[in-house]
Amino acid sequence: MNNPYVLLWFEAPLQSWGADSKFGRRDTLTFPTKSGVLGLVLSALGAGGEQRALLAEFSHLNQTVISFVRCKKTGDGNIKHDREPLLRDFHMVGSDYDKHDPWASLLIPKTREGKPAVGGGTKMTYRYYLQDAVFAVILEVPADKAEVVAQALQNPAWDIYLGRKNCVPTDFIYRGTFDNETVALEMAASIAMGKQRIEDFRVLQGAIEKDNADEIFTVNDIPVQFGEDKRYRDRQVSLIYAR
Repeated sequence: MNNPYVLLWFEAPLQSWGADSKFGRRDTLTFPTKSGVLGLVLSALGAGGEQRALLAEFSHLNQTVISFVRCKKTGDGNIKHDREPLLRDFHMVGSDYDKHDPWASLLIPKTREGKPAVGGGTKMTYRYYLQDAVFAVILEVPADKAEVVAQALQNPAWDIYLGRKNCVPTDFIYRGTFDNETVALEMAASIAMGKQRIEDFRVLQGAIEKDNADEIFTVNDIPVQFGEDKRYRDRQVSLIYAR
């Protein structure tokens, strides 16, 4: 039996898809990562902890991402892609709490042993977000999991977000299950047309011929294990810009 494809629609004022960020600087890729998408699916399923076996079922399956942006006509009648710039959000964590107050002291960052954090209690972080981004994600799912995944995405066990907890979706995520990827891509294009969005670029899994790709690079975003000790492995992706 061939595996079906689930069409996911990611739309929100803010999205953030980190791949290799450190605590102080949390970057975002320009597209949803496979780890982020599978994290969303597992959250919908209510599947917590390491989930090594379940993640292994998805690890080799295909994921295609299409970015859609607003468009506007220029003075000469051409169509221009209207991309929003990255948003940088500055945070100070653990600032100005009274360490002598038993309740306030709980909010001051500490080491695992409960000792004062290196460099003091206050930590500065820079967090980056995509603004007004829209993505169609066509995710191949195991045939025996398609029904339960579809139901979970429509009635999630836990809240689902687009990368981070402050990235709340503003439209329905689940848009159907399809027998093949081609039909799912056609549905994604139809939804985008209804929203007056045009394709900006697409991200294909694997390295395709260089003549057909604008960029080929490696991302560390195939989840091997979730939970406290998260582990990932690499995959190659090919990026193609719309002409």
